[in-house]
Parts: sequence; structure tokens; C-alpha cells
Amino acid sequence: MARRLGRRKFLLYGSAALGTSLLLKACTSNEQTTTSVDSTAPTASAGGSGDTVKVGILHSLSGTMAISEKSVVDAEKLAIKEINESGGVLGKQVEAIVEDGASDWPTFAEKARKLIDQDQVPVIFGGWTSASRKAMLPVFEENKHMLWYPVQYEGQECSQNIFYTGAAPNQQIEPSVDWLLENKGKEFFLVGSDYVFPRTANTIIKAQLEAKGGKTVGEDYLPLGSTEVTPIITKIRAALPNGGVIYNTLNGDSNVAFFKQLQGAGLGPDKYPVMSVSIAEEEVRAIGPEYLKGHYAAWNYFMTVDTPENKKFVEAFQKEYGEDRVTNDPMEAAYIAVYLWKQAVEKAGTTDIEAVRKAAMGQTFEAPEGTVTLDNNHHLAKVVRIGEVRDDGLFEIVYSTDKAVEPVPWNQFVAETKGYACDWSDPTKGGRYKTKA
Repeated sequence: MARRLGRRKFLLYGSAALGTSLLLKACTSNEQTTTSVDSTAPTASAGGSGDTVKVGILHSLSGTMAISEKSVVDAEKLAIKEINESGGVLGKQVEAIVEDGASDWPTFAEKARKLIDQDQVPVIFGGWTSASRKAMLPVFEENKHMLWYPVQYEGQECSQNIFYTGAAPNQQIEPSVDWLLENKGKEFFLVGSDYVFPRTANTIIKAQLEAKGGKTVGEDYLPLGSTEVTPIITKIRAALPNGGVIYNTLNGDSNVAFFKQLQGAGLGPDKYPVMSVSIAEEEVRAIGPEYLKGHYAAWNYFMTVDTPENKKFVEAFQKEYGEDRVTNDPMEAAYIAVYLWKQAVEKAGTTDIEAVRKAAMGQTFEAPEGTVTLDNNHHLAKVVRIGEVRDDGLFEIVYSTDKAVEPVPWNQFVAETKGYACDWSDPTKGGRYKTKA
């Protein structure tokens, strides 16, 4: 069985924020980690040879997070294959050195250090949970290295050494709350897993509801992976006897039990709509669309986005990995991260980390989700979307912003960070500076 991480350990590695862990379904050993070289690219000695450039890929290929992170690796390897087929980067083929974080946060730090020190890669694409990112962060800070992180997260961070291609809270959580207030009701029950990402998200939601005339009628948490959801459902029914909004930041197997028992208790989406921020297409299929139909999720990308770039992406992904495969937001964010790095390298004319870091800011890319732009705060401007689960397990997009939303890493509803911003193009500002009183 996978080694369980207690609440104390999660809090230790997520003192600022732990982030999202999606469906924790696999129950395999995470004691062993592996190294592999992407078979789509030629091998080379450490640091790369004249015809290759090495990059690191660091996600969980084993343990509880493998169910979600393996697909992200697939998306990154697809981008690398496409780049190599079109001539590579600066005329060199890209070689991916793939490491297994094994769903164990210290292992992520260990493998990041190995990729930097031993393999001498100029960039790493990796992480999923904020626990893994927080564990790796000191390694990247110490080495002034570069991580591209592909998953929506809780914000309250802005590192010079990380490029964040998933959503900040103002590009997912906050717009979804606004939409719910306008379309579904003013009374919210907040349910989440008991670690820092859900608690940070709910801190933001409560402050936002207070500012906009909504009401938090209840808030409850489950230990990560717990399936003892009956007490929470009882509390929801008591707090919302006539129906209301359920905002869901549960992660892992808790979602399976929660949605099944919610339906069994007669709390359907007509009166008790659930908005989730950690459930995407793969998780819907794993839980069962019949339990989620009519409920909602907030992301920047869905497989059903109607753009030429998305049609090309989905077709290429299914051709490479199988027609039954689905795409989702973290996979797309990982895919475009590789392309944005490539563009920055080509603008810089080198893979030198500092030169690429400067060249990356301002990069735009015609992504499957739409045009994205890399802000000086190292986050992407992205379109916000809300989807409703359909019979087939995909999402019907019911809301989309007219244009990309600028990222705001430091939350403006939370008193401690209101008025703060981040700008790595100006050394006098950096990762956190005061913009107003």
C-alpha cells in the first residue's frame, strides 16, 4: 500500500500552501523511484551533446498521484516529440530525462536536485500538488534554476525560479464564486480535504462572499483520502435545508464517496449544485459520470473547447496514446509550458537559464485553450471557463470570459496580501511589493 502522509507532514511541506492533488486512486508502492530517457529522442551524455539538449520531467509515475500525473507526462512528451519533428530547439533535438516523484514530497526535492546537479538540465517541467512544489522550491531557489509548474494552485506565491502555467485563484476560484452568486444562490457550504490548499482556497472564498453579499453557512474538512463523508452530508442538509451551493475542494478518493453518497442522499444538482476545482475529465470518468452529471467545475481548459488549436491537440494526443484517452486542464497547461520554454530559448538564442528567464516574460502562444501570455509575474493570462458535467463525462462549457484574465498571485480579498503584486522584470519590485495602501 502507498505510504500515507499524515496531516502534520502535509502542513510541514505546505506551510504556505499545499495545492491540489486530484483523484488519489492508485494504491501502489512509492518506495522506488525510476529514471528513464524519453524514447522519442536520442540519448546523450550528461548535459547533452552537440545535437541534443536535455530537459527534466519530474512527476509521480508511482504512488497515489500517478493516476493524474502520468497523463501530464504524456502531454509533455507529446510536445517534445512535436518540437523534435519540427527541427528541435536551436537546431538540437530535445531529450527528456523522466524522473518519478513517487507521490512523496521529499522525493520530488531529491529528484529535482539530481536533475540539476547530475544531469545538468537547463529546465525542469514538474510537480502537481503544492506539497511537491513547496518541497522543490528551496532546491530551485538555491540553484537559481527553472521549474515550469502546470497545475492550478492557491496563489500566495511568486517565485523568480518558477513559471506557473496553471490558474491563479483569480483565474479559477474567484470567477467561479462570482458565477455561483449570480446563477445558483447566496448560501455556500464549503467542503474540503484537511490540508493547506483547501483551507487557503476557503479563506479566499469566505472573504469574497463577505465582500459580495454571500454567506458561508458551513465549512467542514475530511482527512486526505478519507471516505467517511456521511457526517459532512448530514451537516450540509442541516445547514441548507432548502438547497444551496456546495463548494468542493475535496481531493482524492474522498470525491468518489462524496458524490456517490450525495446522490444517494437525494441532494441532486438541481437544488445542491456542486462546484469543484480539483475534478477534471479523467476524474469524472473514474468516479462515474452518472454521479456528477449536472454538477460543475472551473478550469481554463476543457477537452470540449472549440478552437482549431484544441482540435489539433486532441487529435494528436489520441493518435499518440489511444482514441479513448481524454485531455484535461493540467495536461494542456503542461503541454504549452514546453512550447513556451522553447520560444523563450529561441528568443534568447541559448538555453542559459538567466537568459531564458528574461526572454520568457511576454511570450504568447496560441494554446488549445486560446491565446495565453506570460506575465512579468511568471503566471499566464488565461481565459476562465466553467463547465457542467454531461452524460459522456465531458464538460458543456456554460461560462467563459470574453478575454484572457490577467493573473494575480497575491490575493486581493485576503487582508494580509491585499494591495500586493509581483513583477520580476523590475528588480526593485520582485516577488512581492506594495502597489497601494
